[in-house]
Amino acid sequence: MSDASGASRKKSLPAWLIVIAALVLLGVVVWRVDQSPTTDDAYVYADTINVVPEVNGKIIEMPVRDNQPVKQGDLLFRIDPRPYQDALNQARARLVTLDKQIGLTQRTVNAQQYNADSVKAAVERSRAQAAQAADTLHRMEPLLAPGYTSAEDVDRARTAQRAAQAELSAAMLQAQQASAAVSGVDALVAQRAEVEAQIAIAELNLEYTEVRAPFDGRVASLRTTVGQFASALKPVFTLIDTRHWYVVANFRETDLKGVRAGMPATVYLTSDTGKRFGGTIDSISYGVLPDDGGVVLDGLPRVARSINWVHVSQRFPVKIAVRDPDPNLFRVGTSAVATLRRDATVQDTAR
Repeated sequence: MSDASGASRKKSLPAWLIVIAALVLLGVVVWRVDQSPTTDDAYVYADTINVVPEVNGKIIEMPVRDNQPVKQGDLLFRIDPRPYQDALNQARARLVTLDKQIGLTQRTVNAQQYNADSVKAAVERSRAQAAQAADTLHRMEPLLAPGYTSAEDVDRARTAQRAAQAELSAAMLQAQQASAAVSGVDALVAQRAEVEAQIAIAELNLEYTEVRAPFDGRVASLRTTVGQFASALKPVFTLIDTRHWYVVANFRETDLKGVRAGMPATVYLTSDTGKRFGGTIDSISYGVLPDDGGVVLDGLPRVARSINWVHVSQRFPVKIAVRDPDPNLFRVGTSAVATLRRDATVQDTAR
């Protein structure tokens, strides 16, 4: 009887071992998933810009083609520069003409100033003559009563004094007229500043006829060629910034505990699952649009009158900056798989 029970225990022992091993394995898997959450709801992302001209005109040169890589400073396309070159030449010619006009006007102003100075000197001379005539009259008038001078001499002195005073008044009026006639070149100088500003704008517009790459990138969505009229501020094509590549992974809110910017991550693309790429968390989204409930309507939140027996966790985008991406594999929108490492520290990422 004892032999039979012992044999039974021996047969059940492997089953217990299998159960324990399965539980241990399950615990390791749960711990691993908890420490390194993974999602296949991810895609490749890169910053893009719309390449738009600053001026209007016909495209006369376009050395790039669709999906072509370009370097910073490469010519993307050139707009016909002739109208803007003509505008620049016209503004420069106007500046030359205005400078000559300022020179001629300045000479006229100088002549007016010389005339005003001459009239001022005449005023001083007339003032001196009037003062001398007044002094002479004042000396002669006391001599008339004793008979030391004649009445005729006094009348001549009085007439000379009046004539000198009248001449002084006339000279002063001429001086005022001469001073008022001095014009100046202030208005022309102000016009010159305006023309210089027009020249600067014309030079800038001429420079804008050449559109160059602001960074290393790749041309995308090019649907035009030489001969197309380009409108200012209207996109011609898109330029992808290939200097920095990201993977945007949507993780459940329950997976984001302890996750923060700077932590390491591993990603791979579904186009080539054999290559792994390291990266760091650039940022974590702080807002998504809910699918139902919580919508503000007329100042009050509207909550759907339904009960979900199974609660689906919200997903938040986690932006991962990829290190050493393969330029032949990374394309905007490529599906990816991302794994976070919550057990690592930011210092581990730096190393």
